[in-house]
This record gives sequence, structure tokens and C-alpha cells, in this order.
Amino acid sequence: MKESLHAFFEQHRLKMTDARRTLLRVLQEAKSPMSYEQMKPVMEQTMDKATFYRNMAKFEALDIVTKFESDDRKWYFELSKGMHAHFICEACHQITCMDVNLGVVEGDVKSIVLKGTCKECRA
Repeated sequence: MKESLHAFFEQHRLKMTDARRTLLRVLQEAKSPMSYEQMKPVMEQTMDKATFYRNMAKFEALDIVTKFESDDRKWYFELSKGMHAHFICEACHQITCMDVNLGVVEGDVKSIVLKGTCKECRA
């Protein structure tokens, strides 16, 4: 993984810092989008919010990550993986990525958030 991260940073012409390496590793291992509060306990190093958000803004500008705001007023981040929607369960607040066919959309769609109750909470 070290070699692939090194190549990744070279490809995007980014300086490889401990903070950036840590953030990318956490996002690579994430099963769903994560907020700062969710990422903080699993990061290999202590990182303040300013460092976190500054690096995430850089990653977003380079289309490495995408973000969206949930109804809990937090930003959630994930590695860019093309257009898809996020389903947020209003009962348990679990976020699930969903493939959707948008057909022809004119303009730049930043995020699609669907809300409802997941099948686990409906049961």
C-alpha cells in the first residue's frame, strides 16, 4: 500500500504528509462515507479540525474525495467513485451508497441524498 500511496501522491502532484497519508488510508478502508468525528478515533495520528478540513478541501479540489452534508449538519467524505446517491436512514442514521441512473442531467450535480427508513429499522 505504501508504494501505491506514493504513486498516488506523485500522480496528483501532492506532497505526501503524515496527515494526508492517514486520511487516505482511513477513507480507503471505510465502508461508507465518514465525518470528521467518525474518522478521528481511527486515524493513526492526532489531527486538529483545521488540518483535517484543509486537507479534505485540497482532496476535493483535486476530485480525490467527494463530500455531502447530512441532516445532522455534518460533512461526510468518501473517495470519489463517480455519480451515486446516498440513502440516509432517518431512524438509525446509517448512510448507504446507492447506484442510480440519472439519465441526462444538464449541469453539475454535487450530491444526491435520499432519506427514509432502512429495511433493518422497518423490521
